[in-house]
Amino acid sequence: MAKEIPNLNATVRTGTGKGAARQARRDGLVPGIVYGGGADPVAINIPYNVLFKKLKEGRFLSTLFNLQVEGQDDVRVICRNVQRDVVKDLPTHLDLMRLRRTSRVNLFIPVEFINEGEAPGIKRGGVLTVVRPEVELRVTAGEIPEKITVDLTGLEVGDTVTISSIEMPSGARPTIDRDFVIANISAPSGLRSSDNEDEEGEAETEVEATEDGEATE
Repeated sequence: MAKEIPNLNATVRTGTGKGAARQARRDGLVPGIVYGGGADPVAINIPYNVLFKKLKEGRFLSTLFNLQVEGQDDVRVICRNVQRDVVKDLPTHLDLMRLRRTSRVNLFIPVEFINEGEAPGIKRGGVLTVVRPEVELRVTAGEIPEKITVDLTGLEVGDTVTISSIEMPSGARPTIDRDFVIANISAPSGLRSSDNEDEEGEAETEVEATEDGEATE
């Protein structure tokens, strides 16, 4: 099942140039351009509040959108640049690139963990620590995976899940070459505290033994 692609609504901008762009900003809109995909560029406007909210959500430059413009067919796009005011750091213009279904893009895909009840380490009180709830993958625009799945079956306390241990969706690969950590099963805090106390106790015993030895010489 493909990941649901969020919609991005826009209107065609009448007129081009700095004058039309300034008027759009006065009207509470952010001007932009849609290009690529074998079609002519189209000047658009996006409501400022809508764009600002999506920027605050994060991952805007690595999110695939379904661009909806009245009177035109929907098209998949990815943002290639957001220009900002140098003083206020607010968006003033954006560039969107059309994608074919065969286009390759980098997107953040969520990680799902299954079979926690089949992990002996968790049954014994271990804690699943998620290092990366999302992983950036190089994927095909027409085959975006909904998620990648981590099977926790058989994992013990101290075990680590790395990207190399996960079966990648068809046509997808990590954007990072090294074998990075996704999650691990750590010991419960009570057990860690007990281990620390044991280590401290052993150290104190060694010190006492040394002092006693020095006293008897």
